[in-house]
This record gives sequence, structure tokens and C-alpha cells, in this order.
Amino acid sequence: MRRHAVICVGLIAFFLVLFDPSSPIHAAQVTAVASESPGTIVVNTSQRRLYLVVSEGRAVSYPVGVGRAGKQWSGTSYIASKHLRPAWSPPEEIKHDRPSLPAVIPSGSPRNPMGAAALVLAHGQYAIHGTNAPGSIGGFVSYGCIRMFNKDILDLYARVGVGTRVVVR
Repeated sequence: MRRHAVICVGLIAFFLVLFDPSSPIHAAQVTAVASESPGTIVVNTSQRRLYLVVSEGRAVSYPVGVGRAGKQWSGTSYIASKHLRPAWSPPEEIKHDRPSLPAVIPSGSPRNPMGAAALVLAHGQYAIHGTNAPGSIGGFVSYGCIRMFNKDILDLYARVGVGTRVVVR
């Protein structure tokens, strides 16, 4: 009985820290957010923040890198697939701009822009993914993908599933 009480107290303490706005989660933080249902991912490109709505009016907020001028997009999508340490095949637009890129950059390569994990959005054109260039977080840097610190994409990866709604504003 005492063991169960200790476990319960430990879990309560964990969740109090998890949802305390003054307690950081990696580079993320818990913050107030309006108008989306729990479980939704919201990307605010002008703020360069990604929000995972965890309850009514509350979200975990992560810093992100977003699309550069002319490469940004907005709209609603969903997570179509999840991948840990993915290989990367450059889309046609990127291959056109950088023809020297190989057809595939293998998982774990320092040249692989996908980092530790990727949440591929519907239609496969864009993803929310880690990065091997952490200095790019907070900037307008991509061809439309949403970049996260590797530790943050792993945190988000564990929290969401295929089918999760994604809103990009």
C-alpha cells in the first residue's frame, strides 16, 4: 500500500512539473493557447513556435524553424506517418535548387536534415522534424518543413500519434 502511495505522489509531482508554466520541458514550455482542441498541433510561423494543445487553453510550446520567404505555407493537415532516425530523399524543388544532393541521405548522416525523428504530414511534402543544425531553430530557414531541436521532436514524437491534426498559421 505504501509503495502505491509513493508511486502516486511521484506521478502527481511529475505532472505538476509537466504542467507548471515556469518549468521548462527541454526548450519547450507550458503556456496558454486559445481556440484549438486538446491533441492539436498549432504552428505559429510568425512567432516561430509550435504548440501542442494539452488541455483546454493550455499547450506545450516549442521553438521551431519555419519556411523561409516564399516557402511558407498555411493550412490544416495531419500526421500521416512517424519515423525515428529517418533517411531523407530531397524533394524535387530542393534537388532543382541543389542538384549536387544525393538521391538519399542515410539515417544518422550529419548531412541528413531530418535529425532524430520526423512526423510526416499528409501528402508527404512537409514534415515536422528534428535537425542537425540547431542554430536554425528560431529562424525562417526551410522549404516549408517545421524544424525542432532533436530533444524536442523526440518529446513531441512520444506525445502524438498518426492522425494528429496540425494547423499552420
